[in-house]
Amino acid sequence: MPSDQVRVRVEEIQMEQRLTDMEMLIMHQGHVIEQLNEVVTAQQNSIDRLMLDVKIIKDHLRGMQASELRPLSEEEPPPHY
Repeated sequence: MPSDQVRVRVEEIQMEQRLTDMEMLIMHQGHVIEQLNEVVTAQQNSIDRLMLDVKIIKDHLRGMQASELRPLSEEEPPPHY
């Protein structure tokens, strides 16, 4: 009978260790998820800024096309010709 008690106690200790290992893994995964969230948030902020920059550049180019750019047929040759 004592060997059964020892076996049961060993199994209890093993289960406790497995539970502790799982708790540590979950804590580690939570930390990794927080870090990844920070990276994703920073990347989204960068994307938002870049999209705004592209919009500004596009608007500027559209304005140039309307006022400053002429078709080649309408361009005057440079003065040295």
